[in-house]
Amino acid sequence: MEPLLELKGIDKAFPGVKALSGAALRVYPGRVMALVGENGAGKSTMMKVLTGIYKKDAGQILFLGQERQFTGPKSSQEAGIGIIHQELNLIPELTIAENIFLGREFTGRFGNIDWKKMYAEADKLLARLNLSYSSHRLVAELSIGDQQMVEIAKVLSFESKVIIMDEPTDALTDTETESLFSVIRELREQGCGIVYISHRLKEIFEICDDVTVFRDGQFIGEKPVSDLTEDTLIEMMVGRKLEDQYPRLNLPRGKEKLVVKNLCGRDVHDVSFTLHENEILGVSGLMGAGRTELMKIIYGAMAKTGGTVEMDGKVCQINSPKAGLNNGIVYISEDRKRDGLVLGMSVKENMSLTALPYFSSKTGRLNHKEEHLTVSDFIQLFNIKTPGMDQIIGFLSGGNQQKVAIARGLMTRPKVLILDEPTRGVDVGAKKEIYQLINKFKQEGLSIILISSEMPEVMGMSDRILVMHEGRISGEFAAENVTQEALMAAAVGKQYGAGQE
Repeated sequence: MEPLLELKGIDKAFPGVKALSGAALRVYPGRVMALVGENGAGKSTMMKVLTGIYKKDAGQILFLGQERQFTGPKSSQEAGIGIIHQELNLIPELTIAENIFLGREFTGRFGNIDWKKMYAEADKLLARLNLSYSSHRLVAELSIGDQQMVEIAKVLSFESKVIIMDEPTDALTDTETESLFSVIRELREQGCGIVYISHRLKEIFEICDDVTVFRDGQFIGEKPVSDLTEDTLIEMMVGRKLEDQYPRLNLPRGKEKLVVKNLCGRDVHDVSFTLHENEILGVSGLMGAGRTELMKIIYGAMAKTGGTVEMDGKVCQINSPKAGLNNGIVYISEDRKRDGLVLGMSVKENMSLTALPYFSSKTGRLNHKEEHLTVSDFIQLFNIKTPGMDQIIGFLSGGNQQKVAIARGLMTRPKVLILDEPTRGVDVGAKKEIYQLINKFKQEGLSIILISSEMPEVMGMSDRILVMHEGRISGEFAAENVTQEALMAAAVGKQYGAGQE
């Protein structure tokens, strides 16, 4: 079968970094090609070379059998290559329809915009994605998941022959993911070629036909999905076997650290649990179950309407994140770009931001030498890949950004560390490193709450697991004897094994 699109021998270097070296990718009609590799393997760079954002140093781009050189996203789009970026490119103040057809509005004979036609066409696209809302709605009113669906509708409107999806399900619920998969199947039947970039291996085996693996900017191989297992795919990605993907550490649990009694607040109803020293408490549940809200109430970012939080046997009055921090509770957000990091600041500034009091004298002067030493130690400890601590953090890969966010939380020397989706959008190699760090903190006596939507992760790392459903705890399990089925049953609200210790 002749490919619709072929990139071969692609080289791209930046000062001091060879991002791509002889990289290759083929996209076939009516097939979904997964593009996988660790963070920093060159997947996004390859897409930017293809769409003309970056100019390649060497190599060929063949589209529909002809050699092409695109000058930018507009020219590749007009040729029939659509791309759905990981970062959303929408204007919140405009309606859904205005965003979809921005710059190519339907016009009448005299150049006036045919609003009726535009909204009708946009509604058709939304219906194709099984979305029930009107295209008259403002984008600002939509959740991140819905905005992602608008991005997908926008690309569909171009009737592209090749569609590139960069981490398209990162912000989607299970239902939205299913809608996206049915659209992908429809596009496949129409003969479209699709490039699917994702860290979620489960999805690759569900929706993709072939896999291309990149490692360190090089092409490692292309294989049909049917010839691979998760383990062999991971091995191709990281170049080594990932034995014990989840390196659980069995330690005797220490004394009670945090006691939550009958906590209530927005989307949280009467929640009680305990957390011990040297313990990892996993919190599982479906999207919208109230996990993040519960944690935000505990550390003071959301108001509680009832119940108490005790630390070391004393009731804490926590009504702001600062009060949470002062009581030794640190929360690492699932949305590192919005809540966790200041992308225009350096690695050092991001890391020491919340810990400045520890580096300040009584007169308020900053001890730069001590700050520098501590940051350098953390970069080493966390194995953060950065040219130096003064590097702007926005230039680091997702996995390294996440490590900085966790390091920052630890600099304040907390007693309780809450990690909300700590490995979202992080490749398998960096995941393992984050797990080993979590274990290290556990060994040092820290009490850890781990929220994750990935059941294997919760099961593999936690000592105990709480499951939430509609703002309540619907099950508690000891990690040794839990199954995915039991977790899932509790997540959909069946009182399955509740109270199991």
